[in-house]
Amino acid sequence: MNDNLENFKKGLSAFSVFSSIGATQICLLNHIIPYQSGCKLYAKVESQNPGGSIKDRPALYMIKDAIGKEILTENMTILDSTSGNTGISYAMIGAYLGINVKLYAPSNMSEERKKIIKLYGAELVLTPAEESHDGAIKKSLDEYNKGSSKIYYMPDQYNNPNNPLSHYETTAIEIINQTGGNIAYFATGIGTGGTILGIGKRLKEYNEKIKVIAVVPDNEMHGIEGWKYNYSFNFKGFDHTKIIDDYIKIDTGGSYAMLKRLIKEEGLLCGFSSGANIYAISKLSEKYKGNYVTVLPDTGSRYLSTGIL
Repeated sequence: MNDNLENFKKGLSAFSVFSSIGATQICLLNHIIPYQSGCKLYAKVESQNPGGSIKDRPALYMIKDAIGKEILTENMTILDSTSGNTGISYAMIGAYLGINVKLYAPSNMSEERKKIIKLYGAELVLTPAEESHDGAIKKSLDEYNKGSSKIYYMPDQYNNPNNPLSHYETTAIEIINQTGGNIAYFATGIGTGGTILGIGKRLKEYNEKIKVIAVVPDNEMHGIEGWKYNYSFNFKGFDHTKIIDDYIKIDTGGSYAMLKRLIKEEGLLCGFSSGANIYAISKLSEKYKGNYVTVLPDTGSRYLSTGIL
């Protein structure tokens, strides 16, 4: 009998690792965008989650839902593809619950992420870097089809509605409370799309005048880990045509440069996607005045081996 799993079914313990997922702080970045610019920039520091990234939220929601419905039981293995952060979250939760985790990821994922996943005890299978995320997704689906749903539980973060639901029910509510709802724009990049759709939907329900802007790479060979150039949205109940108002394309070089500013001027050690989000907003703020909100998805300590920081 797996006591941790049984206790998990009864409810999240106030003293377990799960109690520290969410409720992250929000910062006003007034060096990147000064007060006198006519804009304010609020950024949610998601590296404060126990797994070090925003992906703890959807990973918890997806696994909690599967255990509650008995789709995932103690003798099964959690199987999915990842660019890194969601895999770390799966591995962390699996370690606590005593459930095996097997992950497929592109081989060019940062060395720190690989080591953290393995440290939690998860099995990591690397796929060719040139195949990007699509290659990892295909290989994980092939593995799932070989083993069946009796052996594997596949959260399928690109299609599971619990992904955006986690942000709809937690991240967005925190943003509204922390900013007093005084928001004109919410902008963030697209990995799975769960963050922008979950937060965006809730913000628009709160105030339909809030504009939701998706940040996307300007070319297929970009260098922002976790982001997809050929993105798509497949979450039931989250219609992107009713949530996303506009898109802005950004270059990798400018994103890297902004990341270094974010670290040195604001004192926030963040990852590549954080730099890209802030870079996009700095460009938007030149044209559109008002209060902006974004997320800083993870920590820069996961990218030190890349040589970019």
